[in-house]
Amino acid sequence: MDKKTIVEIKNIGMIYHTLGGETKALENIDFKVFEGEIVGIVGPSGCGKSTLLSIIAGLITPTSGEVLVNGKKVEKPSEDVGYMFQRDHLFEWRTIFQNVVLGLEVRGKIDENSYKHAEKLLDSYGLGDFKDMYPRQLSGGMRQRAALIRTLIVEPNLLLLDEPFSALDYQTRLAIADEIGIILKREKKTALLVTHDIAEAISLSDRILILTNRPATIKDIIEIDLTCPEGIRTPLKCREAPEFRYYFNKIWKELDVHV
Repeated sequence: MDKKTIVEIKNIGMIYHTLGGETKALENIDFKVFEGEIVGIVGPSGCGKSTLLSIIAGLITPTSGEVLVNGKKVEKPSEDVGYMFQRDHLFEWRTIFQNVVLGLEVRGKIDENSYKHAEKLLDSYGLGDFKDMYPRQLSGGMRQRAALIRTLIVEPNLLLLDEPFSALDYQTRLAIADEIGIILKREKKTALLVTHDIAEAISLSDRILILTNRPATIKDIIEIDLTCPEGIRTPLKCREAPEFRYYFNKIWKELDVHV
């Protein structure tokens, strides 16, 4: 059975106009994302990864090409797309529960059932006992988990994750990336993940797009097929897969990283 296409990126190009002239950020970006798939995006710093996510989210308009989400052309921000940034952007004066239901409030979708759903999600992902606390009382990892629940609760068809773990220390980053990877798969979410961390991309993604230097084009698309120990598919367990080193070296070379 054919996979359902959630996102279609058609020949996207982006040129920024400044006083100094034109700067090409993206050129001929063309790919699809299928239902339930996590696609990682890696590339050199400043190549336009975040710009691409902003275009898909409808936050900026590309110079050329178009984006389709569920077959509809993206021309402005949509309820179909959820965006999770590097920072959690939780409001410090609202409790964790109040932060989680904020998107529902904005969309006028608050009722008894939505409150119950919010409580269920908080309980499921280890934040039930912290729902009446404020963000400043939580660890960075717990805050990111709350930010993900806030994004999930409005039930977007597509999640855009822009370096969502980069503000965390390394140990917390590993743990939270693992947790969020498990959540995304359990909830069968379709997601695009921008990251500078090759290992993170491999452990979380079904496919990885490698972008070139600016103007960014797609250099390669790599299917990730890992034999996870004991058949347990979690991001941390996937790092133990025998194929992991092969993918890491391949992507490292394609990025042409110089230390």
